[in-house]
Order: sequence, then structure tokens, then C-alpha cells
Amino acid sequence: MPARRGPAPNPNSRRRNTNHALGEHELTPTSGEGRALPKALGITTGGAKRFWATWARSVQSQHWLETDWAELEITTRLVDAFFQGETRHAGEIRQRVGKWGATTEDRARLRMSFDQQAREEAAKAAQEASTSSMDEELFRMLSNAAGGESDA
Repeated sequence: MPARRGPAPNPNSRRRNTNHALGEHELTPTSGEGRALPKALGITTGGAKRFWATWARSVQSQHWLETDWAELEITTRLVDAFFQGETRHAGEIRQRVGKWGATTEDRARLRMSFDQQAREEAAKAAQEASTSSMDEELFRMLSNAAGGESDA
């Protein structure tokens, strides 16, 4: 039998340092289109426009302050540059959207949860999203990358 490190745990122990103020955040969607993409940002790529629309309609954005919207504007500019081929922005984009709860792991870390209605609306929105424009843009990006390699 392997040796134990330290004393055996107390069978009646309980965690006393839980912080109830940092409990789970239940997000419930309300109807709304979100904010429109500001024309002053000068966004040119379809990918960045989809990025803005996705986040502007997200459940998380319904609780945002002006500073959060300003961060979305900055991040959308980075996404626009990314879709124009400046891939060095990928890490910064991932860090920023992670703070908003972009992935399941991010939401678990932030203790976010959505009610069943939010899950159903998210699934419906995902089905309605047009993949054809995304496919066309990806094809264009890959074609440009392949064309640039053959010229070099």
C-alpha cells in the first residue's frame, strides 16, 4: 500500500472560505438586436462585421457598460485586421473575447450560466447564420495565401 502524505482528511470537514458574493451569474436574454456597428470604425471585412453582430446580440452584451462597448469596438478593429491577413492579432483577440465568456470554458471560469431559453435562442441563431459568406471569405483568404506563396 502506498504511503500517504500528511494526515488523513477529516470526514466531517467542510469548506469555510467560500465567497457567496462570487456566485454563479445567471444570464437571461431579452429581445433585442444589440447595437449597430458604428460606421466610424471603418470595418471592411465580412468576418469582422459578423464578429460585431454576434457579440452585439449576445446575452453577455445585455449587461455591458459603455466601457465594454468601447472594448468591443477596439476588438472588432483587431478582428478586421486579422481577416485582412494580420494574424499576429489572434492572441490578443482570444484574450479579449475570453474575458467576455466566448467559450464554454471561459463561461465556466467566469461562473456564467444561461437559462434554457438562452440555449435554445443560441442554437437557433447558429442555424440562421449564413455559412456561405463565411465559406466564400475563407476561400478568398486561402486563395490569396496560396497565390502569394507561388509568387515568392
